[in-house]
Amino acid sequence: MALHRETLKTRSLTAAVFVVVMLGGLLGGRWPFIALMTLIHFGCWYEYLKLQKHIHGGSWMREAWLGIVYISAPIAALVLLYHEAQTPVANHPGLTPILLLIASIWINDTMAYIVGSLIGKTPLSPVSPKKTWEGTLGGALLAVLLVGGFTLWQLQPVTILVAFTLPALAASLGTIGDLYESSLKRRAGVKDSGHFMPGHGGFLDRFDSLLFASVPIWLFLWLVQR
Repeated sequence: MALHRETLKTRSLTAAVFVVVMLGGLLGGRWPFIALMTLIHFGCWYEYLKLQKHIHGGSWMREAWLGIVYISAPIAALVLLYHEAQTPVANHPGLTPILLLIASIWINDTMAYIVGSLIGKTPLSPVSPKKTWEGTLGGALLAVLLVGGFTLWQLQPVTILVAFTLPALAASLGTIGDLYESSLKRRAGVKDSGHFMPGHGGFLDRFDSLLFASVPIWLFLWLVQR
């Protein structure tokens, strides 16, 4: 029991520091945002190359180009969203698209865990045995309803299409991203991609969903403004 309390304290403290750093980077202006994106970019690349080395051994360099699609392109999409934030979501200024994207992923992950714990019975994928279809669908539905409803309520004149498509894309693609990262770890024979967050894992463990969702969401928001 004492060990459990210590573990909980470590996870809580780490999560609090993580939230502070994220908010500082997101809300602190241009250069803190660029610094945050740079940290995430190189942190994810470092862990990704380590995983590929575990998986492929001496031939791991042949697979490194995939990281451009998996990591660099999504980070670039987030930077584009930041610089285009005056226009993509119905001319609402600021970090609206990125904050809605992150909120959608966080709500989806949290609600999927809660719903899955309560009523989950059907395994979603052998890659991640703890995930269930009930939890996945419940988390996605609640993310769409909560984020979409909030967007329509607070961010008028956002259209219904934008309000509900953005969290739907974030939830579904975020889940796929989580499963993809889980498959990399399974193939590499490791539990976590890294250890930069004690009790929570590495950069890829924290940002796997964001990496998969950011490019499609940037593309969607770009298309609806044309």
